[in-house]
Amino acid sequence: MPFAWNLPYLSVFLTMVTAILLSVLPGAKRAYRITVCVAAAVAGMSLAFLVFIANADASYAFTMGKFPAPFGNEIKFGPLQGIFAYVFSSVMCLSLLGGREELFEDVDPKKMGLACVMFNMVLASLLVLSYTNDAFTAYVFIEISTIAACALVMIKDSGPTLVATVRYLFMSLLGSGLFLFSIILLYAITGHLLMPQLTESVKRLMADGSYTKVLALLLGMMTAGLGVKSAMFPFHRWLPDAHGTATTSSSAVLSGLVVKGYAVLLITMYVRVFTLDTVRAFHIHDAVFALGFCGMILGSVMAIRETHAKRMLAYSSVAQLGYVFMGIGLGTPAGVAAACFQILAHAFTKPLLFVSVGRLASTVGHDKQLRSLRGTAWGCPLAGLGFGVGALSMVGIPLFGGFAAKVNFSTASIFGDEKVALTLGVLALSSILNALYYIPALINIWSEKNPNAKDAEKDYTATAAIVLLAAGVLFLGLRFTPVMDLIVRGLELM
Repeated sequence: MPFAWNLPYLSVFLTMVTAILLSVLPGAKRAYRITVCVAAAVAGMSLAFLVFIANADASYAFTMGKFPAPFGNEIKFGPLQGIFAYVFSSVMCLSLLGGREELFEDVDPKKMGLACVMFNMVLASLLVLSYTNDAFTAYVFIEISTIAACALVMIKDSGPTLVATVRYLFMSLLGSGLFLFSIILLYAITGHLLMPQLTESVKRLMADGSYTKVLALLLGMMTAGLGVKSAMFPFHRWLPDAHGTATTSSSAVLSGLVVKGYAVLLITMYVRVFTLDTVRAFHIHDAVFALGFCGMILGSVMAIRETHAKRMLAYSSVAQLGYVFMGIGLGTPAGVAAACFQILAHAFTKPLLFVSVGRLASTVGHDKQLRSLRGTAWGCPLAGLGFGVGALSMVGIPLFGGFAAKVNFSTASIFGDEKVALTLGVLALSSILNALYYIPALINIWSEKNPNAKDAEKDYTATAAIVLLAAGVLFLGLRFTPVMDLIVRGLELM
């Protein structure tokens, strides 16, 4: 077995062992540095693995433990899983670097070690949700991700964050419960939990016409459960409070990564276990498309009405996740591939915006009201430029990742039968709505210098994070064709 086959497993193992060690190691700065280094190491291993697997043009199953299928546990990795693992781990590292200053201000030094435990567990969960070949293991790490994400919201330890955490926890548990019930039903009618065996069983049941109502029910429950956890409209009400009140690093990780992990798992279950033909047979994709359509429009409308910068970005995430569900709802490989690209583009863009807002707010005493941020870009020009890159990408200006994502959705809609006109129309309307709150916000921060704003203190880690996140947005905008080719090939090898 080539050594590169071990890298996905070693990445998960490293993050989980680090989390265990940080729970007992003293020192806030030490815990933070170790966490950043581990995220960087995982990003390096994931990149090395991505290069290997892309050149091999294949996918592999890695059995953990001594028990073979169907009793043992497996992870499966291919080009698509390699892309997700690399992007998730690198953005995690950059989010920690970008929000370092505010993280140390908002978190009690005695609790920093526990906060870093949660960051590591979130990264481990994201990796497993990308790699897993076992439905129950996916559920286990959904729960781990839920607990860790709730902890990342409340580490700021203020009244609003505690209220937001309770609301987040209730909604997350509802989503987890729906997913668990769907797995129970799936196991009851198939007798399997590993995805290859599940796939064969589902195909046989569909061919025989057996348990079709049960399959439709559990597929709907699974979609709703993962939809709740990934802020699918109308299950999004927990997101603005949770992401808008958390400290900058937590907001960047939650909005840019955590909700994407559940969307990735939904894509895996649709493509690898049920197949898109089964999803279309039950018309589940039509419901997902409709909810994605509503999220794209109403998320932007709510963002336009918002006066708090981070809450505006949180509502924007609802709209951007609507793009993902719209692509999945097209029910075609091209639509799913476009959704995967949107996951990557948003994973870079939204943390860039959160980090930039955090740096701009530091010039006015961390006041994140839009009116208070007026003219703050002159006190921190790099953050102003970073916000500009993120905002223009969200609007869909050429050369940026957001524009490339919309091109992909437009192309994919051609294969969506009757949804062509509707998809193109909602893309145009959504772009206009995005412009109605991102362009004014961009003009606001670059207006005449705020006399109450001071120049931001030098923070080289935040500078590096903004530059690299912006580079990721530009790379996806300029080189989206080879990325899409790799995504398409990865979906074929799932």
